[in-house]
Amino acid sequence: MEIIEIGRADDPRLDDFRSLTDTALRQRTEPAGGLYIAESEKVIQRAVAAGHRPRSLMVQRRWLDGIRALLHGHDVPVYVVPDEVAEGVTGFAVHRGALASMHRPDLPPVAGLVQHATLVLVLDGLGDHTNVGAAFRAAAGLGADAVLVSPRCADPLYRRSVRVSMGTVFHVPWTRMETWESGIAELHAAGVTIAALALRDDAVPLDRFVRQRPPKVALVLGSEGEGLSEETIASADVAVTIPMSGGVDSLNVASAAAVAMWALRH
Repeated sequence: MEIIEIGRADDPRLDDFRSLTDTALRQRTEPAGGLYIAESEKVIQRAVAAGHRPRSLMVQRRWLDGIRALLHGHDVPVYVVPDEVAEGVTGFAVHRGALASMHRPDLPPVAGLVQHATLVLVLDGLGDHTNVGAAFRAAAGLGADAVLVSPRCADPLYRRSVRVSMGTVFHVPWTRMETWESGIAELHAAGVTIAALALRDDAVPLDRFVRQRPPKVALVLGSEGEGLSEETIASADVAVTIPMSGGVDSLNVASAAAVAMWALRH
């Protein structure tokens, strides 16, 4: 591990952390596969423990000892910067003291991920990174075997998603469908019953669905505003709804995922 002091925000060695968007990080041609940013010592620790490779770190001095212990044995540059330089590079106050530029791991194929799964969470078109992170945290805490994200779903490895998930995104097996149709076909091929959470008159109440629980279930949840499209619901085997009261028709998408996964846990 190489400790390097940097005192200027325009130093090119800090370019990995320079206000890059999620899309820009994913589409970088160097390094191959792109990058993501892990923020805070705890999240970096979980990423490294999951086998993800750091490329470089930007650290405020008071956090250096913890990072030094965390990366013992890793050949990676650690850039030590004053608070004002960290903020100047990222565009925000780096309260958690450390950012790591991480190589994106190769994602597994859908078929292999769901082959032996009994409870799968499928996120279709979620645009809010906070909701994606919260859904992953619920999946980890409530025993989902895998998470699938649709082609138009926000990135689980975006900085905010990772932070909200408390790093559980590194431990829950997940992948991105190449297309919606191919992902649904692979779920069906693995014998998974696809249950779309939707507000429909013909939807089965969750408690009734639980009593008739198929051996392998994939719960599909849609975007925050519009929910699931009619085409997506039509591709499912059954529509399921969470009975509500108090004049409330639905829950936040991550909360709905948590309720449904808790009900369907083995």
